[in-house]
Amino acid sequence: MSVSSVSRRVVKKVLAVETPEGEGALVRRSIGSMKLRNLTPFLMLDHFHVSKGAGFPDHPHRGQATVSYMLEGSSRHEDSAGHKGTIEAGGVQWMCAGRGIIHAEMPVQGPGHPDPRGLQLWVDLPKQFKMAEPSYQELGPNEIPSAYPEGPDGPVRIKVISGKSYGVESPVRPLGGCWYFHVIFDKKDTTIFQDIPAGWTSFIYTLKGSMKVGSEPNIHEAFHTLVLSGDADETGVQITATEDNTEAVVIAGEPLDQTVFQYGPFVMTSREEIQATLIDYQSARNGFEKAHTWKSKIGGR
Repeated sequence: MSVSSVSRRVVKKVLAVETPEGEGALVRRSIGSMKLRNLTPFLMLDHFHVSKGAGFPDHPHRGQATVSYMLEGSSRHEDSAGHKGTIEAGGVQWMCAGRGIIHAEMPVQGPGHPDPRGLQLWVDLPKQFKMAEPSYQELGPNEIPSAYPEGPDGPVRIKVISGKSYGVESPVRPLGGCWYFHVIFDKKDTTIFQDIPAGWTSFIYTLKGSMKVGSEPNIHEAFHTLVLSGDADETGVQITATEDNTEAVVIAGEPLDQTVFQYGPFVMTSREEIQATLIDYQSARNGFEKAHTWKSKIGGR
């Protein structure tokens, strides 16, 4: 860590408790729960486990980006714009819902297929992009670049899902600033320092093992969201693994100076915009033209 590197610190810690969601899925929700409602620009973080017969059948979105990152197994997706495919373990789908889309996300099940587990992050779109055309950015497991702070044979690897880490940059270009890293420590007592743009909201979600943040002695175990400070002199975050095989995601985003009005999967900036969205959906217009006619092949409807 250079002389000019000053680490952020943990200012709030939330345990993500496993609860039912969708049809038979289990999720550990932290952001979006009662304990952590507002963390602009982030609306929701779910650590999901989809067992056999479960999934997320046809449902709409407007006004946010949904980022699905698969940790194990694979999941199929299909939408009303004709886009479909499979997200494999280690791959990511960055979907900008924009003005409106209807889609389904269903697990790939069967012999030799582990249950899908992964993370879904909802990122609020800046107001000027709320009514943009829907778009996708997808990277397979071999397309996400990795940074190696101590070399390719070293004890730590950082998957650069979006943003920059140790000189490595992801090809993903979100609408609005958002950096997303999966940090994988093979050995304990290994330390990294991840730069974070000044003024951005940031947090860590712990997946496996345990770690320390900054110079604090506190040890943080799996399934916790650690909200980080954002003082003007803090240039990033220092993370030290305290167990072998420790993993976490580090996520940062540019905060938005706008109101959040959310009604289920619709996220706008005023009550009037939500009312207009509901009318658009009921009337099958302005992005929801297929609301009453489209049914996915994978959703079982």
